[in-house]
Amino acid sequence: MLRPYQIDLLEKARVEYRNGAKSPCIVLPCGGGKSVIVAEMAKSATAKGNRVLFLVHRRELVEQIKHTFEWWGVDMNLCDVMMVQTASRHITQIKPPKLVITDENHHSKATTYRKIYDAFPDAKRIGVTATPIRLDGSGLSDVNDALVIGVSAKWLIEHKFLAPYDYYAPAIADLSGIKTSHGEFETGSMEKILMKSAIYGDVISHYKKLVDSKQAICYCVSVAHSKAVAEAFCNAGIKAVHIDGTTPKNERDSIISAFRDGGITILCNVDLISEGFDVPDCECAILLRPTKSLTLYIQQSMRCMRYKDNKRAIIIDHVGNYARFGLPDADREWSLQGRPKSEKSRTENEVKVLQCPECFYTFEPPDNDEKICPCCNYVFPKKSRNIEEKQDTELKKITSFLLDFSTPDDCKNMHDLQAYAKKRGYKSGWIYYQAKERGWL
Repeated sequence: MLRPYQIDLLEKARVEYRNGAKSPCIVLPCGGGKSVIVAEMAKSATAKGNRVLFLVHRRELVEQIKHTFEWWGVDMNLCDVMMVQTASRHITQIKPPKLVITDENHHSKATTYRKIYDAFPDAKRIGVTATPIRLDGSGLSDVNDALVIGVSAKWLIEHKFLAPYDYYAPAIADLSGIKTSHGEFETGSMEKILMKSAIYGDVISHYKKLVDSKQAICYCVSVAHSKAVAEAFCNAGIKAVHIDGTTPKNERDSIISAFRDGGITILCNVDLISEGFDVPDCECAILLRPTKSLTLYIQQSMRCMRYKDNKRAIIIDHVGNYARFGLPDADREWSLQGRPKSEKSRTENEVKVLQCPECFYTFEPPDNDEKICPCCNYVFPKKSRNIEEKQDTELKKITSFLLDFSTPDDCKNMHDLQAYAKKRGYKSGWIYYQAKERGWL
């Protein structure tokens, strides 16, 4: 049975069709139930004798969606669920649909999708996504003509459809040396920095401190990195297993089943457990992959917020993704036009996030002068107008990315603190506090 807000979304989509739209896009946060919404659309269409084509972007999702549709009562004799690459190669063999539904609609500007859309110009279309933008910030106006925006993540948490969460961001590595490729961080560059043994120790120690023994999904930068992280957890006496898209189906099903039954504590992966992949709910997400994709960040960080039983989810962000995007449930305004290329990041323009230097708790501060950590009650020092005058005036040439500075304790002078803070995006208040503690001011 659909929830009231899901029914409302479907009615809004029908209104857009009545107003002349041919390809609206439904926007709903991760965990809001997009799968049952599209299942209801497919069921309604097939009940009228109309054919439906449902497009997914990964082969792992085909059987999963078919199972959901069958359970919901969709007439599968009139519904084709296909990976977009397969559908693109076999367009002439597809019976013309009356409705084309696109899962993870932010991918739909790709050539393969457009080839399918062009092949069936008389079909109505609809897409679903949590983030209606591309990696480069561009909108979906080329493929959609209306946005149907649902309730926010904050609303879903407040009404107990998603779990509340605590967000921690302990710093373990300087990521400023990571290269970019096609708008995203380059895998080899990330792997080089994050494959250091000291980093595994930090990941494990923070896991034990914050969520010891609770099940977690760990998002890594590559298959090699994921396997190494799993091995590090196992060596620490914590049962962890790696899984990826090449893992044989029987083995993958066995791993997922063991995770569901509690036989596995940490499930390490790269991108497999993100966009729509069905995996048992758990209490914790460990982010070890830096990303410039808001979509990927939200999908990975919010996965654990589907956890029920009145427990709080825990997100441990070791790579500072929050600094680029704000917290997962931050209010965001969506547009078909996307974000102008000249616009600064959302964090700089709108989302203000503080990180507690004592407990690493990360939160959106209230709009007042006094800033207090809601986790440990640490009081943030007020900004000093004379902070620059008090700092050491010695200038030194920076010849490395300070990759050996794992913690603030590695900083030996004011210059080191300034460089450490700059590389991690810390504010001047953090420098002032650390210098005060050391008696340098």
